[in-house]
Amino acid sequence: MKKVTLRIPATTANLGPGFDSLGCALALYNTITCEILPDDRLVIAGCPKEYQNEQNLAVQGYRAVLDRLGLPREGLAVTIAAEIPVCRGLGSSAALIAGGAAAANLLHGAPLSRAELLDVTNAIEGHPDNLAPAIFGGLTASLVEEGHAHTVQLPLCQRLRWVAAVPDFELSTHAARGVLPAAVPFADAVYNASRAAVLVGALACGDHDLLRCALRDRLHQPYRYALIPEADAVETTARECGALAFCISGAGPTLLCLTDDPGFSGRLTERCAAFCHHWQILELAVDRQGITVMEQPE
Repeated sequence: MKKVTLRIPATTANLGPGFDSLGCALALYNTITCEILPDDRLVIAGCPKEYQNEQNLAVQGYRAVLDRLGLPREGLAVTIAAEIPVCRGLGSSAALIAGGAAAANLLHGAPLSRAELLDVTNAIEGHPDNLAPAIFGGLTASLVEEGHAHTVQLPLCQRLRWVAAVPDFELSTHAARGVLPAAVPFADAVYNASRAAVLVGALACGDHDLLRCALRDRLHQPYRYALIPEADAVETTARECGALAFCISGAGPTLLCLTDDPGFSGRLTERCAAFCHHWQILELAVDRQGITVMEQPE
């Protein structure tokens, strides 16, 4: 029996000015088991029935690796145990794609490196900001050059606490991208480029003042706030509770706070209980491993 079980972390991407490039892996996980079947069936468990087909993102990741390796399609059983909420801006899609791809790689002798897995999966996702931290762990900066994805892992201050405010409603990435302008003023591009550069250093050293100004953005957040009910109220409350910096996680609707105060999450939970929507406050450690093998193939 050829079977493998993998754990893939959630991710928070963009991090303010790092649109489609910066991302960080967080300790909230999807677990995927893939088993090669002796016939040509596709069997999927652990997700809604409408995703139990070839369009399942884990299956797409798996098939993409087979295609890269020049291998034929094969029967496959996939079991998904998902902790990462769907359509919340925490990288649920990237976790499934990366998990399926990594499973196919391991079940066929692991010929591809993690860097090659990023390249394969980015062809499906279209941007590597979630995929890179899901695969490598930690804080990453990524780019796509001539159709190929590249990434670097970056130092990260261990004092920082990553706190996600996860609402009780979804926001599709398609809808969140649909509100973005086709062009932005030159001044806004300079604004974001300078802050993204400084943010990398601020996250490494944990400097409070640098984090406050470097996490600001003009490319996507101003347009997406209107799609997230109570976002302004949550931000105001978070800052009153002592957040060092605040941004949208990925495309939203989850909102991300950075702090070094151990009491911050408790205060924010209390205050957010008064809002109309339910906001789950999760303090999440940084995952520094990326994809982890839980059960090796035999």
